[in-house]
Amino acid sequence: MTKVVQVPTSLEHGGLPNREEDTWRFFQQHLGYSDEEMALFRARPQNTDVLAAAPALMQKTIIAEVVESHGCNSQHKVGDRFIFDGAGNLVTSRSPRRICIYALQGLAGLIFTTNELFYAGIDPNSLRFNRAGCFDVGVRCGGWGHIVMEVRVEERSRQEATGR
Repeated sequence: MTKVVQVPTSLEHGGLPNREEDTWRFFQQHLGYSDEEMALFRARPQNTDVLAAAPALMQKTIIAEVVESHGCNSQHKVGDRFIFDGAGNLVTSRSPRRICIYALQGLAGLIFTTNELFYAGIDPNSLRFNRAGCFDVGVRCGGWGHIVMEVRVEERSRQEATGR
């Protein structure tokens, strides 16, 4: 049986909130972890680093912009932008209405890598190979079309942060 812990504000250390423990409790509830699962999660030092960096990462926007397009069945054009939050979740309200699954699969590794660089304290825009293509090989190779996307990370705008 999964036990979910409520997220009270800890009043330890002279009445100041224990933000680290609050963060662990929040993530236990957010991920639906039992106490046993949370102990496993906390035992990995990498998770401490990731959680410490998470608030700053959520102030970032990951943008995958189409830089080449030919014969795309989904009609993706140069300049189209697929917008992701810092954690790599597609922001559908800021992206094209239709997005080809084959384009998205090409972005997974790049978005993962930008996160890893950020967690390591390295500018994610220093990624040397920041382009990916869709799965389709294009008409010259027996497919239909092909697009190439370039990934970059930007600060979230005030408008994005407030949703207004």
